[in-house]
Amino acid sequence: MITVRFVTPGPQGPVQDREVEVPADGRSLMKAAVDAGIDGIAADCGGSLTCATCHVFVTEPWLARLPPVSADEDTMLDYTTEERRANSRLSCQIRLTPELDGLTVELPARQY
Repeated sequence: MITVRFVTPGPQGPVQDREVEVPADGRSLMKAAVDAGIDGIAADCGGSLTCATCHVFVTEPWLARLPPVSADEDTMLDYTTEERRANSRLSCQIRLTPELDGLTVELPARQY
């Protein structure tokens, strides 16, 4: 099991700050978030990379540990509800492995 931290930033600090333990079995971060009932990850397409409703901002040092953004993910990141940033990723494209134990992601406020 690994720990993943989901943070929803607000104007005065975190609105939601929740850590969940999930298997490090290669499932997607999106699936782990949905299974844990994390608000802000709609996952409308179920992880087929067609909706961008699982947008997250990956904090360092975790961003540097992820594989590069694919061309399809790069295209879908142009359709997120909150403006894209350098650390924007789609959680359906992040596979959870033991190396990501402690991963922290911020959820876009506009995804609520």
